[in-house]
Amino acid sequence: MNNPLFIGNLGAGEIIVIALIVLLLFGGKKIPELMKGIGKGVRSFKEGMNNIEKDIENTDPDPK
Repeated sequence: MNNPLFIGNLGAGEIIVIALIVLLLFGGKKIPELMKGIGKGVRSFKEGMNNIEKDIENTDPDPK
Protein backbone atom coordinates (compact mmCIF):
# COMPACT_ATOMS: atom_id res chain seq x y z
CA MET A 1 0.00 0.00 0.00
CA ASN A 2 1.44 3.36 -1.01
CA ASN A 3 0.73 5.94 1.69
CA PRO A 4 1.07 9.54 0.38
CA LEU A 5 1.98 10.80 3.87
CA PHE A 6 5.02 8.52 4.08
CA ILE A 7 8.03 10.64 3.13
CA GLY A 8 10.83 8.23 3.92
CA ASN A 9 12.14 7.87 0.37
CA LEU A 10 13.05 11.46 -0.48
CA GLY A 11 16.06 11.98 -2.65
CA ALA A 12 18.25 15.06 -2.99
CA GLY A 13 16.27 16.36 -5.97
CA GLU A 14 12.96 16.19 -4.13
CA ILE A 15 14.42 17.93 -1.07
CA ILE A 16 15.77 20.76 -3.26
CA VAL A 17 12.38 21.20 -4.94
CA ILE A 18 10.62 21.31 -1.57
CA ALA A 19 13.17 23.83 -0.24
CA LEU A 20 12.63 26.07 -3.28
CA ILE A 21 8.85 25.93 -2.85
CA VAL A 22 9.18 26.84 0.85
CA LEU A 23 11.51 29.70 -0.08
CA LEU A 24 9.02 31.00 -2.64
CA LEU A 25 6.07 30.71 -0.26
CA PHE A 26 7.63 32.25 2.85
CA GLY A 27 10.43 34.38 1.49
CA GLY A 28 13.99 34.57 2.76
CA LYS A 29 13.19 36.77 5.74
CA LYS A 30 10.48 34.58 7.27
CA ILE A 31 12.34 31.26 7.12
CA PRO A 32 14.71 31.98 10.08
CA GLU A 33 11.73 33.03 12.19
CA LEU A 34 9.90 29.87 11.18
CA MET A 35 12.89 27.68 12.06
CA LYS A 36 13.31 29.47 15.41
CA GLY A 37 9.67 28.75 16.25
CA ILE A 38 10.04 25.11 15.29
CA GLY A 39 13.20 24.85 17.41
CA LYS A 40 11.44 26.33 20.44
CA GLY A 41 8.58 23.89 19.99
CA VAL A 42 10.91 20.89 19.76
CA ARG A 43 12.86 22.06 22.82
CA SER A 44 9.65 22.50 24.80
CA PHE A 45 8.47 19.04 23.77
CA LYS A 46 11.77 17.45 24.84
CA GLU A 47 11.67 19.24 28.21
CA GLY A 48 8.13 17.99 28.75
CA MET A 49 9.14 14.44 27.90
CA ASN A 50 12.12 14.62 30.28
CA ASN A 51 9.86 15.93 33.06
CA ILE A 52 7.42 13.06 32.51
CA GLU A 53 10.27 10.52 32.60
CA LYS A 54 11.60 12.04 35.85
CA ASP A 55 8.12 11.96 37.38
CA ILE A 56 7.74 8.30 36.45
CA GLU A 57 11.16 7.41 37.89
CA ASN A 58 10.55 9.35 41.11
CA THR A 59 7.14 7.90 41.91
CA ASP A 60 7.07 5.72 45.00
CA PRO A 61 5.34 2.44 44.16
CA ASP A 62 4.56 1.83 47.86
CA PRO A 63 3.25 5.08 49.38
CA LYS A 64 2.86 4.96 53.19
